[in-house]
Amino acid sequence: MMMKNKYLYITLLSLLGLSAEAQQQLIAQAPRLVVSITIDQLRTDYLETYVPLYGADGLRRLLAEGKVFTNGSYSFTPVDRASAIASLHTGTVPYYNGITAEEWLDKQTLRPQNCVRDQKLGYSPQFLATSTISDELKMATNGVAKVFAFAPTADAAILSAGHAADGAAWINGSQWATTTYYRPLNQWLSGFTRLFHPDTSDVNKSVTDAALHCIQQAGIGNDDKTDLVSLTYQAGSQMESYVALDRQVAQLLNGIERQLTRDRVLFVITGTTSREEEDEGNQERFRIPTGTFHINRTANLLNMYLGAVFGSAKYVEFCHQNHIYFNHQLLRQKNLNLSDVCSRSQEFLLQITGVRNVYTANQLLTSDSYQLETIRNGFNVEKCGDLIVDIAPGWKLVNENSLKQSSSRSAHVPFPIIVYGAGTQAERIQTPVTVDRIAPAIARAIRIRAPNACVAAPLF
Repeated sequence: MMMKNKYLYITLLSLLGLSAEAQQQLIAQAPRLVVSITIDQLRTDYLETYVPLYGADGLRRLLAEGKVFTNGSYSFTPVDRASAIASLHTGTVPYYNGITAEEWLDKQTLRPQNCVRDQKLGYSPQFLATSTISDELKMATNGVAKVFAFAPTADAAILSAGHAADGAAWINGSQWATTTYYRPLNQWLSGFTRLFHPDTSDVNKSVTDAALHCIQQAGIGNDDKTDLVSLTYQAGSQMESYVALDRQVAQLLNGIERQLTRDRVLFVITGTTSREEEDEGNQERFRIPTGTFHINRTANLLNMYLGAVFGSAKYVEFCHQNHIYFNHQLLRQKNLNLSDVCSRSQEFLLQITGVRNVYTANQLLTSDSYQLETIRNGFNVEKCGDLIVDIAPGWKLVNENSLKQSSSRSAHVPFPIIVYGAGTQAERIQTPVTVDRIAPAIARAIRIRAPNACVAAPLF
């Protein structure tokens, strides 16, 4: 009996030892560097159309050797560069992360508020309401992991850097710019932004150069803690822009692989949605229904209508983009219920030519309709208006007060999500996927928690 127990004891020790060894091997296999590349306005159709013009080491290599999801999308609308990058790095939607657009209306001052502008520090991620994948990496490593972000614009750099990064840099005219928000000030980044000047004629090249300098000189990938570098590139709609982008991707891949072996680096490449404006002349030429919707004129008509119903007053306080904001103080003084005013306004606006739908804030906050899910995901009660006017596809939204205009387009334009390196097997996947699944996938690959508002399943 004692002999049997002895053998059982030895067997258990062996299994425990094997388990510990296996765990150590798994930890050792975690990539030493994650490179997150967001390409603004990247499209799958353009990317694949120009393949014959690419070299062997850039986009062609990613398409041939990476795990390629060809049908990427965002689970909210509307999408612009800022809201897309925030969603990518937080793994959630504007309803939670707070970044609904590059700018919104500040309800206190009634002035446009840029998503990363800070009155005290100049620029910061103060409006980003949830953690990012880089924040979680910093917390998991007690601040040891190194995190940097480089982009052509401040919003792309700061939102991809998150709250806890070592630094973020973007192009401001002929200079690299950064912010004192990230403390203590990283000495390498401080020296880089003072000594190096971006190539304003090729912002993608400038971003590549900055990233390679960082990886080579800032101690990236030198220890057993995973580091993260986020980049933002720009893609146009012309053949030349994709060929130039291919050269920068090749330079980046080759430069990084001279420092670290491919199996220790995880590259994740994706895009924002296309914001190419429709050619109004072409629409009219080919007799495609179109029109111009003036949001400020519509707001004035609505104010006249509400005056006829509830008594003369300025009920509409402001309009910004396709959002209409009511004067809540006036409604309280008149003892009017906001829901009643919104309901009356909704009925009135739906009769105006060019309006496809009108959503109220209360409707988006309380409805569980699947049809409203993408609209609700893009809504944030602190940033958005009391009414959101959805204009017809092909129509142009114009605000004569701010001199801004935009076109409406409901058609989905797919973009790719490409995973490359760190042992990833080549694969091509046509199944539609959303980018909020990227952050939890990176988290699983580097053995940390997903961002704190992320509920999406990992992509890989």
